[in-house]
Amino acid sequence: MSEPRERLRIAVQKSGRLSESSIDLLAKCGLKFRTSRDKLFCYGESLPIDLLLVRDDDIPGLIDQGVCELGIVGRNVAREYRAGSEPSSVTWNEVCDLGFGPCRLSIAIPNEEEFTGAQQLAGKRIATSYPNLLREYLLKQGVEASVVVLNGAVEIAPKLGTAEYICDLVSSGSTLQANQLKEVAVMLQSEAILIGTRQEFVDARGPLLDTLLRRLEGILRVRESKLLMFKSARQLLPSLLRHLPDAELPQLSRIDGADDALGVQVVCHQAITWPLLEELKRMGASQILVLPVEKMLA
Repeated sequence: MSEPRERLRIAVQKSGRLSESSIDLLAKCGLKFRTSRDKLFCYGESLPIDLLLVRDDDIPGLIDQGVCELGIVGRNVAREYRAGSEPSSVTWNEVCDLGFGPCRLSIAIPNEEEFTGAQQLAGKRIATSYPNLLREYLLKQGVEASVVVLNGAVEIAPKLGTAEYICDLVSSGSTLQANQLKEVAVMLQSEAILIGTRQEFVDARGPLLDTLLRRLEGILRVRESKLLMFKSARQLLPSLLRHLPDAELPQLSRIDGADDALGVQVVCHQAITWPLLEELKRMGASQILVLPVEKMLA
């Protein structure tokens, strides 16, 4: 383990599907960085929080080794690492979902075959880059199969004759279609998550961690949130508010020259759709305005 530091370190994917979104999320939290010449380290300028730019597969291990305290990684990578490790050696928890990079780890078979259930996997060769998760799945299903470990191009294994079936990440499904495969069983729903060490910091990093997590919560909370503003007769307000999705308590204001009317401002944390706005209009709301919410601090 490394010596205690006053600065926090976060490991993020150097390149790949989560890299840009991870750095963008941290920027929304007010973090600014200066990148080293080798583009492997980013020094935090706005707060003493630094970034390590690494392979995503390395992130869970770097936390276990004490090299960094936090990491942004796909749930599929975190669970694969945990499944292949001794429980006592894993020093991190899944802190929160981050809402980007959705995909799923699935079993896929050739299009021409019918799938009758997990027992069909028995005795088959299944190619995957996630052998630990696949073995866990097969064990839970009570099925014995041969796990063929590949580090890339898993989808072409049936064509090459190295496996009959595959277990791989699926997003849009276009790669499976291009290789005449179909998804038949979802093993794991994945997205980007924040993982972090279990230790509680008693040094200068404790307040830093609290600040970062508070800002992250504020960003994630308002990702789908909107500020809804409208005018309403006072007696109509209770029924209008009942139609609002996941709404905060409204802020009400009197309107000059209209004793029975109120101005309403309310933050809604789910999608505001056109049908909803049309329904509010039909129920008596007027001058309806929807605005984006960039940040929110409770």
